[in-house]
Amino acid sequence: MLRLLTAGVVLALGAQPMTATAGVPSECTGEAPVTCTYDVPPGDYNVTVVLGREREPVEVLAEARRLMVSGSSSPVLHVTVNVRDPEGQQNGFGGPGTPGLTLRFSGAAPLNVVVTRAPVSTRRLFLAGDSTVTDQETAPYTGWGQRLPSRFGQGLSVTNHSGSGESTVSFLAEPAMWAALRPQLRPRDVVLVQFGHNDKQTTATQYRANLTEIVAGIRSTGATPVLVTPIVRRWFTGTKLNSTGLIVNGLGVDLPAEMRSVAAAEHVALIDLTARTQAVVEALGPEAAKALYLTREKRDDTHTSEYGATVYADLVATDLAALNLIDERYWN
Repeated sequence: MLRLLTAGVVLALGAQPMTATAGVPSECTGEAPVTCTYDVPPGDYNVTVVLGREREPVEVLAEARRLMVSGSSSPVLHVTVNVRDPEGQQNGFGGPGTPGLTLRFSGAAPLNVVVTRAPVSTRRLFLAGDSTVTDQETAPYTGWGQRLPSRFGQGLSVTNHSGSGESTVSFLAEPAMWAALRPQLRPRDVVLVQFGHNDKQTTATQYRANLTEIVAGIRSTGATPVLVTPIVRRWFTGTKLNSTGLIVNGLGVDLPAEMRSVAAAEHVALIDLTARTQAVVEALGPEAAKALYLTREKRDDTHTSEYGATVYADLVATDLAALNLIDERYWN
């Protein structure tokens, strides 16, 4: 059994749903995985987890399987978690999830969890995208956006405003998507925008116009847009990805190329995730690349496994860091 470090007033609340008072330590114990649920309204929360000193590395997941901490042996962990309704996918795909703040910990260790509201000045990173980005509620499906929070420490909130089936067309049309995102944005926020997989019949002209509208809308709030070309599909012809793998749609539109042209025309920062993931997938080859996707589990060469999502999140994080849009102090 691992030693519990306590501080202040401890509420003996077990592993059942609980009400967390801001700044009051709450004890949460149970068998692996330890799950703690707090009755708090939507918002950004700073979370401090105090653990025993003698233990194995711990993984911390928040809300809909968002990776907050990966394999840390630190006795004290600090993260910032975005709590929203719905908990997982912004368009409601997969249901509303669990209200409040949910944290899951690997290992059967006693935990002392302190939950406080994040300050107004919290930096925020928004993600707008499709099923390859979103917070997938059910394993093995995993979006790269679910693995990205682990790259940041306390003080930066990752808000994944994505959903399965979303295209540039539906994102602009659905009230739960663009109309809900734009009012949240404020100066110093950064917004990563990845669409393409579901723009299967979108013309080049419409795709460019939609992206341009999204970029202009983000900029009008003082936030900073970053266009992210879509991840590739594991569709090979021989040893190279074919046009389907490279996200050329049913009209023959090379969607990543169109996004690159919008980024150049509008002077928008670009993460060329298509090129980055193409290099990884083709280097692995048709067989080894199956591990990145759900090929073996679901015969799915579009959606990523936890492993693939982690690899792709690391690519996004590396290129985002190089853009110098988020202060170095927020990175792990």
